[in-house]
Parts: sequence; structure tokens; C-alpha cells
Amino acid sequence: MVIRLLSRPGRTGRTVAAATVLLMTAALGAGLGAVTTAAQAGAPPAPVTWTVLVGSQTDDMAIQGQRFLPGDITIDAGDTVTWQANGMEIHTVTFLDGGTPQASLPPLDPTDPQQVTRQGGDTMDGTSYFNSGVLTTGPDAGPLPVPAYASYSLTFPGQGTFTYYCLVHGVMMRGVVHVQPAGAPYPATQADIDAEAQWQTNAINNDGYALWDQVRAASSRHRVFMGADDGVAMLMRFVHRKVVIHLGQKVHFLNTMSVGAPHTVTFGEEPQGPAIFQPSGDPTDYEGGDLHSGFMVPGSKFTVTFNKVGRFHYICALHDDMGMKGLVVVRP
Repeated sequence: MVIRLLSRPGRTGRTVAAATVLLMTAALGAGLGAVTTAAQAGAPPAPVTWTVLVGSQTDDMAIQGQRFLPGDITIDAGDTVTWQANGMEIHTVTFLDGGTPQASLPPLDPTDPQQVTRQGGDTMDGTSYFNSGVLTTGPDAGPLPVPAYASYSLTFPGQGTFTYYCLVHGVMMRGVVHVQPAGAPYPATQADIDAEAQWQTNAINNDGYALWDQVRAASSRHRVFMGADDGVAMLMRFVHRKVVIHLGQKVHFLNTMSVGAPHTVTFGEEPQGPAIFQPSGDPTDYEGGDLHSGFMVPGSKFTVTFNKVGRFHYICALHDDMGMKGLVVVRP
């Protein structure tokens, strides 16, 4: 388009011409701005990355949470979820069959790479197996000779409902990701999610302390409970931590108040590698030195007869970094 400016020679003419150019420029700018705004309005929204916490713990690490925080999250197609380790206890984020709900899970096999190492890509396809590997705030995977991670991210390009589990703690520790169409309004912000996670953490801690009181009431100097868990909170302490018995007497170490957490009773040198899963030593005639229960799943018991006077320290080889340690004092 050709714009002709008509003006008389002289200063007045130049002023009129300049004003006309300014008006035309402003009009063109307004039009371009309207086009740009319309393009932006029609553009797809930028994907969002959401954070879900994995587990929780008290400051002394005695109480560990068995929950994803939050357990349910709603996102848009194209968004990413990052699961952030939130406690020393090990966990996994595992989608079986692309997120199909499961009625039950097999017991954790620490020697199976499919269960304890990272599997699958970084984009959910709705059919494959995805596993985060071991997630923990600790420096390593404890007794497991595999890498440990602080976080795990997965992008969800399509709509659907995807269920996942922690393989360490079974179906009781379950989470769900609901994926709605891209551009749909979110039911909650990350700030809302964080506030809900904190509320749930406080509830888990209160549950754990109540559980601790129950275990104390059931224990004695001959009955030491190897922590406890109820599907909400885990107690990572021997109860009672210190017991005093007499020469020739027995102590029964019971993992009977747990529904998901394994433990060990380990005196002396801690076994390394695969040896940690197998018992060693003679518990029927203990006079000090190395003695190891092996991997004790929920429901199991380990009885030790003490045939020497002294003070005998022991640990749970899986959770000693959390303070799960005990002492048996044997008197004549």
C-alpha cells in the first residue's frame, strides 16, 4: 500500500506530515498487537512439571511414612511428574503394565534388577513397565548393590488414569496419576499439593507415635519387636532398645508387627553384598561375635540364647542409618 502525504512546503507542512506518519504507525502497531495476542491465545499451554513426595520421616528418622504425598494427582496431557525422595527408607515408583491397577504384588526380590533398578524410558506409553529404581534421601541404596536416586520423572503425553506402587512396601503404598486433556483447568496448584502433603505428613507422624506406644506395651525384656508398621507409618526402632536378661536366657526378636517392612538382627560384623540376605552364626549358643538373622520378612521370628555375660550391641543392617540399633545386657 502507498501512503501519500499532502502538505505545503515549510515547517507547518513537515509537522503535519510527521503527525500523519505517527498516527499510521500507531494504527499499524495496534493491529499487529491484536494479531500477536490472538496467536498467543490460541497457542497450546506450556507443559507443567509437578512434584510428588515419596515417603516422609520425623527429624530423628524413627517414623517413616508409607505414602506418596499426595496419593492422587490430576495433571494435563503433556505434563511431567517428578517424584522426590522424602525419607531415608528406600522406595520405588513402579507402573506395572503401563499403570494398570494390581490386586496384589509379589514380595520384593532384592536380587531382581527389574525390581530394584531403573526400567523404561521417560515417557508413559500406557502399556510398558516403568520403574524408578531405588529412591532415598540417603547416600546409597543401603545393603542393595544398586544405584540410588533422589528423584524420578515421567512425562504423560496422553489422557488416562495410571496407578503405581512402591515395590518395597506393596499395594498399601499406591499412587494414581489422572491425566486430563491438554489445556483443561487444574483442580489444584502445586502450592495446594504441598500443603496437602504437609497435612498428611503430620497425620502419618501422629499415627507412628501411637503405633510406638502399642509396641512398647506388648514388648518385654524377652520379647523385642523389630519395629512395626501399619500401612501408614513405619517405626524404625527396636522395642525395647535395651533389655537386661540373665545368663542362659533367650530373647525373641519379632517382626510380627509389620505388614510390609523387612528387618535384620545383626551382632558383630555386618555382612556385605548378597550375604546380608542369608542367616549366619549359631543363635542357640551365642557368646559374642558375629551373628546374623538374615532377611526377616514380616511375620518372622529370630530367637537367640545368650550364654555369656556381657553387653552385646546389635543393629538392623537395613535401617541402622536411621538409628535402628539395640543392646542386650546379660548378667550372671
